Amino acid sequence: MELRHLRCFLAVAKELHFARAAERLHIDQSPLSRTIRELEEDLGTTLFQRTTRSTRLTRAGKAFLEHVPRVFTALDQARMGATMAAAGYEGKLHLAIADGVAPTRLSALLALCREEDPEIAVDFSEVPMTALIKGLHEELYDVGFAQSPDVGDGVMARIAWSEPLVLAIPARHPLLVYKRIPLSEALRYPLVLGDPHYCEGYCSQVERVLRHGDQEPLVAERVCSPHLMMALVAAGYALALVGASQIMAGCERGVVGRRLQGTEPALVTWIVHRDVDLPEAVARFVERVGSVDSA
Repeated sequence: MELRHLRCFLAVAKELHFARAAERLHIDQSPLSRTIRELEEDLGTTLFQRTTRSTRLTRAGKAFLEHVPRVFTALDQARMGATMAAAGYEGKLHLAIADGVAPTRLSALLALCREEDPEIAVDFSEVPMTALIKGLHEELYDVGFAQSPDVGDGVMARIAWSEPLVLAIPARHPLLVYKRIPLSEALRYPLVLGDPHYCEGYCSQVERVLRHGDQEPLVAERVCSPHLMMALVAAGYALALVGASQIMAGCERGVVGRRLQGTEPALVTWIVHRDVDLPEAVARFVERVGSVDSA
């Protein structure tokens, strides 16, 4: 089995169409089909169920797909490790981020790491919450940030920081007559929310706030990043509930943040890591989070 077999498998598994997968790989369909047959022969099982109308993963194919991406993640980490060692770094910390975190806090933390541990390189991955937890268990990541403490057994979560949850509003919006906006008034307008698959913790915290309203929110769009969320607000497309730092750090003009009336909701970020004795460099990183929070 070679890496080319795995790359071809991933392409077909993603497209579920041999012609499109071949186009993605910039090869002809015939060698792609031959490579998949070689892989299936090596594994002794069929990975794809093919008909004239469709291509589907078999049960074995689905099981294989759960593991193959980790091969490339480990390969990327090994490549990066060699590059960092050649550049003079003595160690590396694998940091995973789910949901997005307060950019000002993260920037301050990383700056402190560069100052106090300049020989430790930090490798970043942006992943969904489920992938973060799985990656911690499989030791692909050393530590992570998420906006949910629901990490299960074998992983620890503690509050890294919290910030006010505010309503992001386009400039010159009618709601700006309020210094603090009633939730019932905010729910009269469309909202842009996070995609639960990519922003699981954020969505859970925001939806907990929305449940206090007397009506169902009108969801205009669900997005994967706070940057797109803020862009849609700036364009007047919808309102959004975001951390206050997203307003301060956002580069879009014409977005105003206002707190909700009668409540002080907070957007909480947790730092998560395996429930084991941490390596010294990882332990120092975790300790720095508290100093950034109090700075």
